Amino acid sequence: MTQNPLHIVMFCHSLLSDWNHGNAHFLRGIVSELRSRGHQVSVYEPHDAWSLQNLLAEHGDAPIAQFKAIYPGLESIRYHQDTLDLDKVLDGADLVIVHEWNNREFVARIGEHRDKVGGYRLLFHDTHHRSVSDRASMAAYNLSNYDGVLAFGSIIRDIYLTEGWTKQAWTWHEAADTRIFHPITGVESVGDLVWIGNWGDEERTAELYEFLIEPIKALGIKAKVHGVRYPKDAIASLNAAGIDYGEWLPNYEVPQVFARFRVTIHVPRRFYTQILPGIPTIRVFEALACGIPLISAPWDDVEGLFTPGQDFLIAHTGEEMQQHLKDVLHDPDIAQNLAQNGRRTILERHTCAHRVDELLDIYATLHFR
Repeated sequence: MTQNPLHIVMFCHSLLSDWNHGNAHFLRGIVSELRSRGHQVSVYEPHDAWSLQNLLAEHGDAPIAQFKAIYPGLESIRYHQDTLDLDKVLDGADLVIVHEWNNREFVARIGEHRDKVGGYRLLFHDTHHRSVSDRASMAAYNLSNYDGVLAFGSIIRDIYLTEGWTKQAWTWHEAADTRIFHPITGVESVGDLVWIGNWGDEERTAELYEFLIEPIKALGIKAKVHGVRYPKDAIASLNAAGIDYGEWLPNYEVPQVFARFRVTIHVPRRFYTQILPGIPTIRVFEALACGIPLISAPWDDVEGLFTPGQDFLIAHTGEEMQQHLKDVLHDPDIAQNLAQNGRRTILERHTCAHRVDELLDIYATLHFR
C-alpha cells in the first residue's frame, strides 16, 4: 500500500445528489476516507447530472446546503463537457477514476488524454448491471487506454475480461461509510419495519409485493417506506396495506430513521438474483452497519461477503418473510444477535476504509505509461 499522498481525480455522475443514485453514498465515503489519510481528491460531475436535476426540481436547494453541512469540505466541481480542459484538471494527477455513468465520448476522451500525456494511472469504475442488461452499450466503451476496471462484483469483473473489454479488472465491492452509518441509541421507536429503496423500472415489482407489501399487510405491523420513482398504483398499494410512504430520504439521514424502527428488509432487483449473483446493493452494507436486523429476499452470496443466517436472515417466500418478521419482532435475542453479527462483519470487512486499502493496493500494482 502506498504511503505517499496522492492526487486523485474522479469523474462521477454526482457527488452532490443521491436521488436514485446509490453510487453517491459510496463515493462520499471513499472521498472522505481518502481525504482523512492526507490524499488530495478532486471530484468532477457534469453540470446537468440527471440525479441532481431531479433532486433540485423536487426539493430545491435545501438538500445541497444540508449535504455541505453533513460533509464539510466535500465538494464537487460541476463542469460542461465541451469546455472542460483536461490538461488543466489532470495536471499533477496520480490516479484518475472514471465512473461508468459518464458517456462514451467523454470516457474515450479521457483515455486519449492519458495516451497522449501519460503520467497517471487510469481506471474505469462499474457499479451497475448494464454489463448484462445492456451489453452492447457497455461493449461500445473504448477502454483501450485505461489500466483496467474496478467492478463492484466478481461476475462483472469476469465479463469485462472474457469479453475483452479490458486487459485487467478487479473486484471492488461497495461498502458502508461508517462515519455516517452506525447505530444510534436512545431514540424512541416509532414503528416496526422500515424499507428504504426506490421502486425502479419494474425490475422487482412482483418481489416488492411478495416480500414487502403483502407480509406487512398480513401481519398488520406498523411500517414505512422511503424512496423515489414510485408510480401511483404502487403508492396506492402501500396505502392499502397500511404502509406510510415517506418519499426521498437523504442517505445521511438513514441511520436516524433505522434507529426508530426494529427491522428492515432487502429486496434485490431481478438482475442481482438471476444473472449477477453475489452483488448486494449498498443498502445492505449500510443497514448492517447501523445495527438494525435485516431480512432479505433471496439472493446468492456466492462471494462469501456475509454469513446468511447469522448476519441476516433469508426469506425464500413471502410466507417465510412473514415468519422471519414475527421471529425478529417478538424475540429480542434473535434481533440482537442479527444486529451484532451483521455490524461485526461490516466493521471487519466492509467499510470504506477497507475499500480504500484495496484501491491503494491496486494502484501500487500499476505502472505509469
